[in-house]
Amino acid sequence: MRRLHPAPAEDLSDDDLAAAYALPPGRSVRVDFVTSLDGAITVDGRSAGLGSPGDERVFRVLRALADAVLVGHGTAAAEGYRPVAADSAVGRLRAALGRPATAPVVVVSRRASPAPGDRLAVPSTVLVTCAAADPDRRAALADAGVDVLVCGDDDVDLPLALDRLAERGLAQLVCEGGPALLTSALAAGVVDELDLTVSPALVGGESRLVTAALPGVVRPRLLQVLEEDGVLFTRYAVDR
Repeated sequence: MRRLHPAPAEDLSDDDLAAAYALPPGRSVRVDFVTSLDGAITVDGRSAGLGSPGDERVFRVLRALADAVLVGHGTAAAEGYRPVAADSAVGRLRAALGRPATAPVVVVSRRASPAPGDRLAVPSTVLVTCAAADPDRRAALADAGVDVLVCGDDDVDLPLALDRLAERGLAQLVCEGGPALLTSALAAGVVDELDLTVSPALVGGESRLVTAALPGVVRPRLLQVLEEDGVLFTRYAVDR
């Protein structure tokens, strides 16, 4: 992998990547997505069809640098999410970078959709939901050890959720989708950074990065471009 912008460099190590994606102290939400040239975010319903070895490296580094992984329930279910384990590639990289080997997965679900017995229905998971969600389901998940945060009445209040997560020491989050969560986060003005992998593929279909009109045009500011085997790894600041 090489850096094209701002300062060209060749053969970036994992330490180089960690430095390239390092964040200053403080709260932040960075969004990590892979997309095709025509804007598709999945192939046959999953992002793996657009991935590459370089995308997997960046994915691991962003998870290693984050306090927690933020994801919508639909994406977590479709992609088969599991807890971040200490003996996983991400866990080992986190330890090598001097961070706790494990990290919570924060699942956002208006309906408190995870069920007891699901892979993520474990004490390391945080569920962000709202008061309209079934109280019995919320209670069952809490009994399974899930940290259930009720933020908002009829829908999830993302700014409030981020405040509550920061109170738990989860200040720097990497959001891995899906597009509905990204759209809500952009509309709420809580996205600080967009890390977009651009795969050299044309897919067609209707699966797109942003699913609805936003209150105004968002114009991210380019910070960095990396490249490997024709795949571009872009880093944009989203100025509020």
